[in-house]
Amino acid sequence: QVQVAESGGGLVQPGGSLRLSCTASGSILAINTVAWYRQAPGKQRESVARIIGEGSPKYADSVKDRFTISRDNAANTVYLQMNNLKPEDTAVYDCYIRGYGSGWLLDNYWGRGTQVTVSS
Repeated sequence: QVQVAESGGGLVQPGGSLRLSCTASGSILAINTVAWYRQAPGKQRESVARIIGEGSPKYADSVKDRFTISRDNAANTVYLQMNNLKPEDTAVYDCYIRGYGSGWLLDNYWGRGTQVTVSS
């Protein structure tokens, strides 16, 4: 069994910063693809940042130059550094990890989501 724990969400003023963290534990052996998604009320879920395998980070246009995704493979952890936050960034953020679990089987793992609210 693999558990995914997220942290770092909260309330921040416009222009502020937050750092989200997502760690897989339990039966996880290695991570491959990592990504962050978000969903605001009444809107579709969207991918904001991702790293596919050993590739370079990719970002949605709405967060480009403000957000940075990174990973610590040894710790099975993915981060999302969010700078210059705007009210439109308000959403539930959820991490995605594609990795190897028990028996080196490739599977998809999701966090439970963490609320980010940007408001003055």
